[in-house]
Amino acid sequence: MGNTVRGIIAFIPSNSCQKYLLGDLEEMPIDKMVDLSSMQIRRFPLRVCAFTELVKLYLSDNNLTNLPPELELLQNLQILALDFNKFKALPLVVCSLKQLSILYLGNNRIKDLPQELSFLKNLHTLWIEANYFTNLPTVICELPLLKTLHAGCNPIRSIPMELKNLKELKSIWMSGTLLSEFPPVLLEMPFLEIIDVDRNAIQFFPSLKHLLGLKLVIYDHNPCRNAPKVAKGVRRVGRWSEETPEPKKRFEVEAELEKATESKDIPTTVTNEANLQTVSPVEATTSLI
Repeated sequence: MGNTVRGIIAFIPSNSCQKYLLGDLEEMPIDKMVDLSSMQIRRFPLRVCAFTELVKLYLSDNNLTNLPPELELLQNLQILALDFNKFKALPLVVCSLKQLSILYLGNNRIKDLPQELSFLKNLHTLWIEANYFTNLPTVICELPLLKTLHAGCNPIRSIPMELKNLKELKSIWMSGTLLSEFPPVLLEMPFLEIIDVDRNAIQFFPSLKHLLGLKLVIYDHNPCRNAPKVAKGVRRVGRWSEETPEPKKRFEVEAELEKATESKDIPTTVTNEANLQTVSPVEATTSLI
């Protein structure tokens, strides 16, 4: 069915039209996964909430603006993809899903995150790229198991110092934001393995040699006059990288990272975000994290 036809039918709330869009969802899927990506749906199908053993729910690339309170019944949910929708705020019911480990919120219209997000103590991967954040929400600093934070393509100018409390954080992706200086808090996070500050307005890079866990730093497309100094063996992607005579292109670095990952738990709609100057969510489950 073409997207145009789906879009027209999506306006009709009758059960028959919704079933036409969603297909047969009468029984719990054997793989405990429901993928409703790119279905042009405008309201969440309540019958999904009957699948209380559901582990993965993909709602990417739709026209959703809210979620029903009945979603709270999905207490076994571990992966939730809400990217490429029309959310202006994170529905609070999401914060009741305490087993969530991966949450995709990218490409919406969200300006802030609720304090209730701190209830998601098992969350280890959070994608909030391409939204309307002007500041990195401090509630993120209350997610003790967070390993991957992707906040690129937002008008963010600074990162809160509280971020250093996230001792499990291994990678932070801030490409395409409005950083005018290298975030000082990152200098106090020796456990970081990947730092991406590509496409910002950073004019000077401090030494990163003391970040002993660092494996990759991407600093290209900044108006900087120096390259960040790093410890031996750390890969740098940007100008004046004397350790690599011809720095590899961004897509080559991404390809190398993808080879070391398992992508079976990542929704296909999220992996198409390369054209937004972000990296593939495959890194969300990489062995580096």
